Amino acid sequence: MTFEEILPHLKAGKKIIREGWGSAELYVKLVGESTHDGETLNPYMLINVEGEGYTMFTPAVCDILAEDWTIVE
Repeated sequence: MTFEEILPHLKAGKKIIREGWGSAELYVKLVGESTHDGETLNPYMLINVEGEGYTMFTPAVCDILAEDWTIVE
């Protein structure tokens, strides 16, 4: 799937991944709006990497243009 096709699934709470990535990347997920120290925290994406845990994820141009996005079951 393209990023445009996978984005509604991400927004619906599904975990996604690119097939072209190595095996260490487990999935990307969207974290909804929340609060931190009384301030609004806008939605953001996290990537879960095996052995490293979660880190912030910002798709690069190659990720946005890729056609190998898939839903993680």
